[in-house]
Amino acid sequence: MVTRLVDLRSDTVTKPSEAMRAAMADAEVDDAVLGDDPTAFRLEFQMAQIMGKEAALFVPSGTMGNLISVLTHCDIRGSEVILGDNSHIHIYENGGISTIGGVHARTVKNNKDGTMDINLIESAIRDPAGTLVYPTTRLICLENSQANCGGRCLSVEYTDRVGELAKNHGLKLHIDGARIFNASVALGVPVHRLVEAADSVSVCLSKGLGAPVGSVIVGSKSFIAKAKILRKTLGGGMRQVGILCAAALVAIQENVAKLVDDHRKAKMLAEGLCQIKGFQVDVDAVETNIIYVDIVEGSNITAEKLCKNLKQHGILAFPEGPLSIRLVLHYQISESDVQYTLSCIQTIAAGF
Repeated sequence: MVTRLVDLRSDTVTKPSEAMRAAMADAEVDDAVLGDDPTAFRLEFQMAQIMGKEAALFVPSGTMGNLISVLTHCDIRGSEVILGDNSHIHIYENGGISTIGGVHARTVKNNKDGTMDINLIESAIRDPAGTLVYPTTRLICLENSQANCGGRCLSVEYTDRVGELAKNHGLKLHIDGARIFNASVALGVPVHRLVEAADSVSVCLSKGLGAPVGSVIVGSKSFIAKAKILRKTLGGGMRQVGILCAAALVAIQENVAKLVDDHRKAKMLAEGLCQIKGFQVDVDAVETNIIYVDIVEGSNITAEKLCKNLKQHGILAFPEGPLSIRLVLHYQISESDVQYTLSCIQTIAAGF
């Protein structure tokens, strides 16, 4: 019988800490849709300050945060957004920008480091003279850190260049910052500087920061005023939301500093996996808390079999393809959990 659980499926699986639960129980609340919830107001004010923007808005999820942001910038149907072909918005958000907003996605290839070539972004911008036949480009989206590229971080210099490109063409820049604090800690750059060039940012509170629910959108006061209307339209206007915001405030205060430890343990796990025959990890690419593990071709094990065997040891992971799995570290994974995982994979590999 398995008595130990090591959940490496995602950093979304964390459970609220005792401090979060206590804050939720004691939260001062009111009707947030009417703008009267003091705890929601405190979270939004604090997040706007941290991100260096004028205003912020709490939303139930990162998917809704990105959708609201894209639709606010692209408020005319038939608008076009340029984004990475491996981005979360393009792959994992149910095509909401097109199905709900009538926004066309024009993809640019993501490089292994999560960037898109600047010249390819510029080439993707539609010629305004062709509005009779083309969608109208209005927005560029970046993702930092870039999850599907292994949690790679976009530098300030790169983001500034994309921001300058957007401004030169009269476009807006949105950053999907689901793990922007991970990128900030990994790069050693204040988070507000990482998003300085952006017109809007969606920041997840329930991934690396470990809050149970929610994201925050930040931007100008006029942007957030429009976003608030869309939040209501999409059903994201919740009432005594301060109960959730209270946990998020604890997460910001207590867990940002722990991200460096998540990254350290991810590197430790990646280096250990490289020592196990049949497995490959690009250790240099492990910049934050996400690891992609490749199974060497010709091995008798598949990703599906490996995950099934790991589950029998109480270790949860997702296959990313026939010969690849993804492992994600978070603050509730200990060094002991890392060593246990390595030991189990070593045992499993020896059996095949």
